Amino acid sequence: ATTLRKRPLSVKTAAGREGRTAAEAELGEPVSPSARLVEDFYIIVLMGASTPLNLPALRAGIEAQLARYPHFRSIQVTDRDGELRWLPTTVNVDNHLIRPTLDPAAVAANPDKAVEDYVASLSTLPMDRSQPLWEFHLFDFPTSEATSTAAIRVHHSLGDGMSLLTLLMACTRSAADPTRLPAMPPLPTRTGAIYQRPRPSAGVLAFLAWVWSFVVLAWHTVVDVVGFFATILFLKDPHTLFKRVNHAETQRKRIVHRRLSLDDVKFVKNAMKCLTMC
Repeated sequence: ATTLRKRPLSVKTAAGREGRTAAEAELGEPVSPSARLVEDFYIIVLMGASTPLNLPALRAGIEAQLARYPHFRSIQVTDRDGELRWLPTTVNVDNHLIRPTLDPAAVAANPDKAVEDYVASLSTLPMDRSQPLWEFHLFDFPTSEATSTAAIRVHHSLGDGMSLLTLLMACTRSAADPTRLPAMPPLPTRTGAIYQRPRPSAGVLAFLAWVWSFVVLAWHTVVDVVGFFATILFLKDPHTLFKRVNHAETQRKRIVHRRLSLDDVKFVKNAMKCLTMC
């Protein structure tokens, strides 16, 4: 005769669920799937000022504005189920303000290149995950475009480039009135045919032309979507200077920045008969 092996049964109780929920609530919300996909990506923003660096004012502004956002005062930790979560922590702003030590001779010879070389190195250096994943690297010497410069490095899980720029602009204040946001340039007025709905007195042909502009827009959208997926599946992008060649796997890239006139960009766009508006 065989005997069944006795083993305790696992019973899920309400108390166990409540304890786990309380622990998860203490850790914070889980890291989103999109944030986990960009675990090895950083966003680097360069901002120049027309005045010398005012470290006390910068520190006070970061403490009052930027550091109060939840993800900017949280670190990523792994719970007992192996899931990444945001854990609120205490932010020491001084740990996030970095004054890099650069070669004085290199700064004197070419300050722009000294900043570019340092910013390029930031893309290869890991961030300290024991504190929130954002840093301000401060350069208190003049370049060709600014009196002082800040290189802001933020982990991609905190947001994308546009949301980061919007957040940084929202954290600034007017120099004349610190209680007000700085004045922003007016939004450009779109002048395309699709944005100008004809008046009823314009006639049927004008209305049909307006409807036809929607049809053309929809057609080009479908073509772009098909081309996008075809490029992913079997088409290849043409070779450009920005594309890595096969025999240069270990060749490092250097980040540089240049000013571009939007009028020149639109001129090139019109000359190439492109549909994308800048």
